[in-house]
Amino acid sequence: MAVSTSYSRTQIVLHWVVFALIAQQYLFKDAMSDAWQRLTEGGEAGFDLLVLAHVAGGALVFLLALWRLGLRSRHGVPAAIESSRVQGVIAKLTHLGLYALMILMPLSGAVAWFGGVDLAAQGHNILKIILLALIALHVVGALYHQFILRDGTMARMRRVQG
Repeated sequence: MAVSTSYSRTQIVLHWVVFALIAQQYLFKDAMSDAWQRLTEGGEAGFDLLVLAHVAGGALVFLLALWRLGLRSRHGVPAAIESSRVQGVIAKLTHLGLYALMILMPLSGAVAWFGGVDLAAQGHNILKIILLALIALHVVGALYHQFILRDGTMARMRRVQG
């Protein structure tokens, strides 16, 4: 993987777009859950704009995650700012988990929704909880760097560093 001294503008924009998309996934999850319930009870989901937003949002998260991974591979990422070895391991595992879930969740959701596979829907719900935990850990880590360590880590994801 390439090494960089700064995230690119595209990497920064994609980070925040994916954040917004994942946030809207949680906002629209009730509409999706209701539609899934109707389907599993033998009914029809019917057209629902919020369900469409959830399905399209998941597809976008998947595609943008792949794009982000490609950018990481080609452009690289700045070296982590670590205060300890343990913190570095936690950060790496958190990022690995976030990327894995940005790929696995849309896949499991698509298999459930388009394939009618209940096991995929159950897995999707379990992954949702793990994703929330990793997002919380990611946010706590970012806030720790910003307000405790004051090391400029968060600034790297707000603007391209010169």
